Amino acid sequence: MPMSKEHKDALARGRREARAIKAYLEALGNRRPGRPVTPESLQARIDRLDEKLAAETDPLKKVDLVQQRLDAVEALKRVEASADLDALEEGFIDHAKGYSERKGISYAAWREAGVPAGVLRKAGLSRTS
Repeated sequence: MPMSKEHKDALARGRREARAIKAYLEALGNRRPGRPVTPESLQARIDRLDEKLAAETDPLKKVDLVQQRLDAVEALKRVEASADLDALEEGFIDHAKGYSERKGISYAAWREAGVPAGVLRKAGLSRTS
């Protein structure tokens, strides 16, 4: 039996919502406490490591610096590839209430997943919802 246009639209809406919410939760999972890591700070670290590498004569210290540089380059790639958290947060706010209602996801579950209370409030979710 073919699906109605309404059914197809509902499925598409669900996929859009799920993508937006998943992207936001993934971005939250990549955050770490403390000073934010920016592409600029990582590039500055890579530049400092390059200078240290050029001056280092001890082969063991040099291999340690090479690994630190590789780690910093990988971190820079991840930071540059991740989308802007503010935009992802807006997507979450736009979709969280309807998604939560349909899926039966509570305020407490979102909080335990790391979503800040202020974001849930903006999404229209409360402790009693």
